[in-house]
Amino acid sequence: MGSDLKISVDWLRHDATQAVCAALSSRGFQALFVGGCVRNALLGAPVSDIDIATDAHPLQIMECAKSANLKAVPTGIDHGTVTILSDGIPHEVTTFRQDVETDGRRAVVAFADTIEQDALRRDFTMNALYAEADGTVIDPLGGISDLDDRYVRFIQDPAQRIREDYLRILRFFRFNAWYADPTQGYDPEALAAIADLFEGMETLSKERVTSEMLKLFSAPVAFSAISVMSQVGVLQYLLPGATPKALGLLEHFEASMSVAPSPMRRLASLGLDLEISRLRLSKKELTTLDLLHTALRGDMPVTECAYFHGPEHANDVLLLRAAFLETPPNPSDIDVIATVATARFPITASDLMSQLTGRALGEALKRLERQWLDSDMQLTKTELLKRL
Repeated sequence: MGSDLKISVDWLRHDATQAVCAALSSRGFQALFVGGCVRNALLGAPVSDIDIATDAHPLQIMECAKSANLKAVPTGIDHGTVTILSDGIPHEVTTFRQDVETDGRRAVVAFADTIEQDALRRDFTMNALYAEADGTVIDPLGGISDLDDRYVRFIQDPAQRIREDYLRILRFFRFNAWYADPTQGYDPEALAAIADLFEGMETLSKERVTSEMLKLFSAPVAFSAISVMSQVGVLQYLLPGATPKALGLLEHFEASMSVAPSPMRRLASLGLDLEISRLRLSKKELTTLDLLHTALRGDMPVTECAYFHGPEHANDVLLLRAAFLETPPNPSDIDVIATVATARFPITASDLMSQLTGRALGEALKRLERQWLDSDMQLTKTELLKRL
């Protein structure tokens, strides 16, 4: 179960984090870093959340924190989780647990006595990794081997893990997008189970599904995972009308132009007839997606996209059109977009009010603005007023 591996990273050595571990260990309890913080430390990836597993029960965790003059917040005490704040840094401390009953969305849990029991309730082997306060890694289920191979594998029976929480289907693809080596392929047992069980996602809330999908679309390369989702039927089940063909080219063009991934841009690449009723996007995200689809259906120049909606939207349209047309975008267009986005129409209503009022004034402004745009924004104020 133990290993010769040790993680040595800044967050682990931080006095505030060590103080949390000491608060538990000084009272005879275990304090083991677990999950994503250990996995990412081994991968050399950023760590955003610090999770600690312990054999102490919730009330004991709070007593340990109080004795060490640390603030404890019972954020999920019914499920064994207490958040300990140390020097303002949150540490989620959770009692070893095991699932007693699950319905595909949530689990009834009981406190466990051993690290092995706690590990068996997790989803993937690479997430069932623990580390002691000094960084010594504990590997109860062989997750280090899979992590070294960049291979995402469910713990024991994939079908059973999925039935415990159907969101694990989407997590499987997200973890492949973020952490797997695509040349290794996808675990065939996992794909077989997913193909049989993906309709169970019907029980999941739209919020949980949306969160996972947006995290997947944020991966540096999401195309492989989305393509496999399509092959097993998951993509079309969640997003009827979706096809991943343009996404591959989009990601290639993003990389060639050093443009960061955008979930909405990538979602838009899945097709213009995309049905998103299984997602719950924010108003801002819905507006962005609608603007992108409108631009892709029409022929508005990207310069006008930049003028009316800003450079970010115009760059998205530029990349998406290139992907759909299977033609590389012109890198110089990004510089043009940046310049155009700051351009200002030289005529204001006050310039015309001596001659026009009401509807006629509004129509004249629109007509002159159209002429200015058609001139590639070259007509001057004087030239425009002469045209009036």
